[in-house]
Amino acid sequence: MPLYLVFTPIGNLEDITLRALRVLREADLIAAEDTRHTGKLLAHYEIQRPLISLHEHNEPVRLAQILDRLRAGEHIALVSDAGAPTISDPGYLLVRAAIDAGFQPIPIPGPSAFLAALTASGLPTHRFLFLGFPPRKKQARAQWLQRVRMEPGVLIFYESPRRLPGLLADIAQHVGPERSVVVARELTKVHESFWRGTAAQAVEVFAQAPKGEVVVLVEGAPARESSHQALTPEVEALLARLLAGGTPVSESARLVAEATGLPRRQLYQAALRLFRE
Repeated sequence: MPLYLVFTPIGNLEDITLRALRVLREADLIAAEDTRHTGKLLAHYEIQRPLISLHEHNEPVRLAQILDRLRAGEHIALVSDAGAPTISDPGYLLVRAAIDAGFQPIPIPGPSAFLAALTASGLPTHRFLFLGFPPRKKQARAQWLQRVRMEPGVLIFYESPRRLPGLLADIAQHVGPERSVVVARELTKVHESFWRGTAAQAVEVFAQAPKGEVVVLVEGAPARESSHQALTPEVEALLARLLAGGTPVSESARLVAEATGLPRRQLYQAALRLFRE
């Protein structure tokens, strides 16, 4: 029987879909990231269905229980506290286990914080890279940003208000102070706001942590920068080491592209040149 992946409101309770309400009313069991949070949503719509918790700490041990109920013919609905299950929220392990057991999860589309932020950001929407929550430690976050700084699409992050100032400072340093940045705050709620400016300006404006949940969007690398920037000596040295160790040209380019975020075609041409030399 079905495992329904039900998108829930990210703030405004009116954003839930009619289909989502029907699925929740008909579910034999609702697996929720936080039963207290979901309980408020269900109470608002006068839905009374059995609830169990499914979060990052207990998801592995819940799998067998939920799969047994699916095999028994029950309808199970999976929800997170807000937005889409599995997107920076629990649920992936259950979805994977359900598929492996022969069940096809059914998405019930609805609100999504990063898509809502992107559509109203004013940044190009034809290509984007959703990155979820950045690493918490500064060094790991810096390396992580270095790997994606050459991505031509819009970069989208979730971050807690408390860590927002640190993230913006690292974006200005490692991605670029003149990159356009949008900070979307409290989406769909009473105090919803969008701030737009450069990364350097964002560091000043958000020197203190704001209130409310935020989505950060960063302009993608300019075409001339993402496609034609000269390779650093460190990148060329990395390519040379891979080639010297017997790694094929195309594989060397792929590995370095994944590690640095640089265009694979540019790296392939550089690796080919080094190989010939």
